[in-house]
Amino acid sequence: MEWICVYLLLFGGMPSALTQFNGFNCDPNYHSRFPSDRDISVYCGVQTITLKINLCPVLYSGYTDVDLAMNGRHGDIQCRGFINNNTFPTAMLFSISLSTLESCGNTLVVSTSHGYSAYGNNSMVQMGNISGYIDTPDPPTVISYLPGLLFKFSCSYPLEYLLNNSQLASSSAVISVKDNNGTFQSTLSLILYNDSTFSPLISIPMAGLPLKTRVFAAVKATNLDRRWNVLMDHCYSTPSGNPNDEIRYDLFFGCYKDPQTTVFENGKSQMGRFAFEVFRFVKHKNQKMSTVFLHCITKLCRADDCPMLMPICGKRRRRDTLENHVVSGSASGDAVITAGPIITRSDETPSNNSHLVNSSSQKWDAVNSSLMSGVVVLGVMSLGLFILSLRLLRKPNPSSLTGVSSFR
Repeated sequence: MEWICVYLLLFGGMPSALTQFNGFNCDPNYHSRFPSDRDISVYCGVQTITLKINLCPVLYSGYTDVDLAMNGRHGDIQCRGFINNNTFPTAMLFSISLSTLESCGNTLVVSTSHGYSAYGNNSMVQMGNISGYIDTPDPPTVISYLPGLLFKFSCSYPLEYLLNNSQLASSSAVISVKDNNGTFQSTLSLILYNDSTFSPLISIPMAGLPLKTRVFAAVKATNLDRRWNVLMDHCYSTPSGNPNDEIRYDLFFGCYKDPQTTVFENGKSQMGRFAFEVFRFVKHKNQKMSTVFLHCITKLCRADDCPMLMPICGKRRRRDTLENHVVSGSASGDAVITAGPIITRSDETPSNNSHLVNSSSQKWDAVNSSLMSGVVVLGVMSLGLFILSLRLLRKPNPSSLTGVSSFR
């Protein structure tokens, strides 16, 4: 590797030295060093978060541009940056869309602080803090002479702004199906609703949904004729928008079903419908709010063959019968569709708190009444014994009566 100097004349013939290192705009006088905090710039934009990293110190440290990735996702090409060699020094740019803010392992933490509302009033405002890091991979050896690079970043937005700009309650996937007439495509969508009518879309308040709030979900298909139905194989939730998140909670899968989940319709029409009660993930224990993303692994099946693909729970399943009835081309491949984030709050509602206070106060009232009754009974008994004792002590004996009569 060799430093090559290139001289340019800029602005009225004033000379300015511009150097290159392996084709990148770098100056050894400034960039022959290890990276520091000043080598990353964070721009919290309206629609995207842009990260700009000075690539030259990274190159000097012995790494290349492909070694940098967000949150350790070095195997995911979408989590890598791209080079901007039109600037000096050469920069590595990363872009995070607010509509998919938790992709590539970025973290969303919701907090409450004092601020100004949309009406200019000083009040409590929910803020969403998006944070993450850009690092280099660990070597496969026991030791390394290369320094591990780590660039941290964060941006804060009003939670209402994030909810309005995120892909809330809307996700879709295109699935291809082969039949006798050829191949056609259908679009599957996962939509969240407020109630059992499956009509009004879900509305999440700024403070989040209270725990155990019932949410209704539907998987819909388009561009289908009556021969095909929607079959939901597996629906689960994760704390992030990544369907492959290691932390997940199954709502229903095969014969298993979460006790708080109800499946209304599955494999019987061109819509799958179910409902569940919202919860919080334990990993958010230090947060007042939790994020829940919903995922469904879905396929299309022929209306006549869908019952054969449904799990037979509580009975012995005949595999040979299933294989004989389900023929090739009776079902499509799987598609994963996602909806979220659903923001939940962990604090109790005032009604629940008042209920707890009332019930506890009633219990204490009953105990106090019993104690007071016992004290009154004991007091009456003690008073009676005291009066009886006084009467016995004041009763005259025979000798004293005789003496009095003889004195007269």
